Amino acid sequence: MSFPPRETEQQSRELLSVLTGAMENAAVDEGFDLGKPAWDQFRETLEAITESRTQRGVSPKEMGWFIASIKQPLFDQLRSILADSPQAFSNEIWNTTRVVDQIVLQAVEYLVQKREAVIERQQAEMTEVSAPVVKIWDRIVTVPLIGTLDSFRAQAVMENLLDSIVQWEAEVAIIDITGVSTVDTLVAQHLLKTAAAVRLMGAECVICGISPKIAQTIVNLGVELPNIVTRVDLQSGLAHAFERIGVSVKES
Repeated sequence: MSFPPRETEQQSRELLSVLTGAMENAAVDEGFDLGKPAWDQFRETLEAITESRTQRGVSPKEMGWFIASIKQPLFDQLRSILADSPQAFSNEIWNTTRVVDQIVLQAVEYLVQKREAVIERQQAEMTEVSAPVVKIWDRIVTVPLIGTLDSFRAQAVMENLLDSIVQWEAEVAIIDITGVSTVDTLVAQHLLKTAAAVRLMGAECVICGISPKIAQTIVNLGVELPNIVTRVDLQSGLAHAFERIGVSVKES
């Protein structure tokens, strides 16, 4: 995307200012090591600028070009200062290029880290929404699942379910997979682990809505479901749950 020119100019000036200060304050033995204390303010500024650009959806390539663009004003300044000393000018051009290249790599690394953090946060939020635990009755909770059930989502189901059992003091946890089209071996194993974990919490796990296709898959994979209550649909699962907690429900 195109970053606003005015903000680009402002950030360039800010970056050049802290860069000049860092290079002036760096001790001889520190040189151009961006990890040294003399570069602390510069790193903070660079990270803040990267954060701003990450929020605008700037790509690593665009970030690299932005940092590299500060070479020209630096070269122009060196040329005016060292016009009478070609050798010194050549040396400083090389040193400046090295510094800017390090900054480009650091900026891209910051950008990638921040984008990964955003992706992880969004993924966690989506998983939370896609695996909600609902309290449908006193001491009864359920997790209605729809779509693809992969290992990551199955793990989230287990974590959310166990937390909800504690929160609502549930005695029965129903996992409704009516809307799940397929499962693989790892997912089936996650379901087994979830049921075992629920039992360890002092509750009972009921899996309902297993389709004929999923049932055949589980059998073909050789996955056994020992001591796990299964029901054909959610209604049957609820009937079992009410019976488990001693609640009589009259059919209309």
